[in-house]
Amino acid sequence: MEKILVKADKRTETGKGGARSLRRQDVLPAVMYGEGRSIPIKLDRKEIQKLIYTGGGEHALITLELNEGDSKTSEHPVLIKDYQMEPVSDELLHVDFIEVSLQKKIKVTIPLVITKEPAGIKMGGILQHRVREIEVECLPTQIPDKIEIDAGSVEIGHSLHVSDIPLQEGLRIITAPSEVILSVTAPKVEEAAPVAPVEGEAAEPEVIKAKGKAEEEAPQKEQKEK
Repeated sequence: MEKILVKADKRTETGKGGARSLRRQDVLPAVMYGEGRSIPIKLDRKEIQKLIYTGGGEHALITLELNEGDSKTSEHPVLIKDYQMEPVSDELLHVDFIEVSLQKKIKVTIPLVITKEPAGIKMGGILQHRVREIEVECLPTQIPDKIEIDAGSVEIGHSLHVSDIPLQEGLRIITAPSEVILSVTAPKVEEAAPVAPVEGEAAEPEVIKAKGKAEEEAPQKEQKEK
């Protein structure tokens, strides 16, 4: 597992005004939580933003090298607990880190990556992708960046479940085994539209009920009486 090292400094700037001032300098305000304490910190905004945008740091173990002043630094294994973004510009505004023990297992969510297109898609089937990440339990040093799944054998009418994910050493899957990751359904068959009569084709003759004899003779009798 590749070590991700991020440098940070303790932060004295507080409040909205202090946070805005830091962001103008491309410095990101953040907080590191752990062991019942919280430490305000600041770090390079572009560096951590790149980690989150590429997906590499959102689920990964990060070594936070904290500058505590007087040339004293300390390393802290952390995970990204939460982050806030500006809804319009997508600018990263704040990050919360949580310190973890390398000897204790933790629960994290890992993205699923489909490596092969299902066979049913090539036969005209429709893919329904339902689960894109799963929850697992493992040591922080064993957190995978992603879990790859070969879906090449999934045909029309079949599904791929969490129980089909190959087991990895040190990893325990918490998500229910019965959860459907993806399925391939048959394409919908459209009903044939009613055939319109061809122009110039003779229409069926209209059936007219013949009048009864009494109805035909009635007018004639009336004329004679007149």
